Amino acid sequence: MTINLISDTVTKPTPAMLTTMFNAEVGDDVFKQDLSVNALEQKVADLFGMKKALFFPSGTMANQTAIKLHTQPGDQMICDKWAHVYNFEGGGAAFNSGVTCALIDGDRGMFTAEQVLEKIHPSDNIHLAHSSLVAIENTTNKGGGACWDFEEIKRIKKVVTDHGLSFHLDGARLFNALVAKGETPKQYGKILDTISICLSKGLGAPVGSLLLGSEKHIAKALRIRKLFGGGMRQAGYLAAAASYALDNHVARLAEDHNKARALGIALENSSYVKKVEPIETNIVIFYAADGIDENEFVKELERQGILIIGMGEGKLRMVTHLDFTNDMLSKVVIAIKNLKL
Repeated sequence: MTINLISDTVTKPTPAMLTTMFNAEVGDDVFKQDLSVNALEQKVADLFGMKKALFFPSGTMANQTAIKLHTQPGDQMICDKWAHVYNFEGGGAAFNSGVTCALIDGDRGMFTAEQVLEKIHPSDNIHLAHSSLVAIENTTNKGGGACWDFEEIKRIKKVVTDHGLSFHLDGARLFNALVAKGETPKQYGKILDTISICLSKGLGAPVGSLLLGSEKHIAKALRIRKLFGGGMRQAGYLAAAASYALDNHVARLAEDHNKARALGIALENSSYVKKVEPIETNIVIFYAADGIDENEFVKELERQGILIIGMGEGKLRMVTHLDFTNDMLSKVVIAIKNLKL
């Protein structure tokens, strides 16, 4: 038995989800004739209290579409140095939108309103890139699934509004944050210009993300999605899985969080681990002890049928998910306890 903790994207549809997919009513979504996609988009827009939503094949495409609709070539996007939109989307912000990135040296992928203010360029200085967009990520991937303080997001919103910028949330794991913090989707829908959410991570759908925003933003996003090649035909089979995930897999995210904390305790008690980052959700970031080769750490667990990922510079990651059972958790905890390097 292989235990895959590389990411929460490795899940497979549950039998009930598959049944829902097989029974989906589909059409051609490029012509907006897929009833299952249309229903999902309306469902998510209503959930967040936003006007419109648009279904995408990936979170990266949804984020890149948001960046493009909020900016012009030569503009500046402000984000954290660990932001997914900067580090892990293939340089798309530069390639697709021609924007530069002002990187904030935040804390575990999060930053303050004051730090945003320091990065905004004066609008009358023609020598500097025009500041047009602030992007945040919740939860933060490289930050170990850390959750933002919503009050800080509100303070950033004021700075953004005062300076005429747009505000985008990469909410790939937003539902993890909502469950962990006891927050609601509508809280975010009230203050963000656009939000991307992913259904193929903790929620366990096989494919799919959505971008939410105003009618004007989503109309523009539809054209950009076409430009990026993101139009799908009978996408309702995927939308049905995403809808099922929203109905059945949100509350259970707390189980993933508890399992992540159990892994963290095991790692903290290992002499081969120097530090474990605080664990709030389903991502466990830890560092190999001095003198320990992180690649050998990964390989030793792999020899025992446990897959994790190295992130460089001694940093390693485990991610709990829908398919990670209690029996698997026990096996990993024992493996960590008995690790020999």
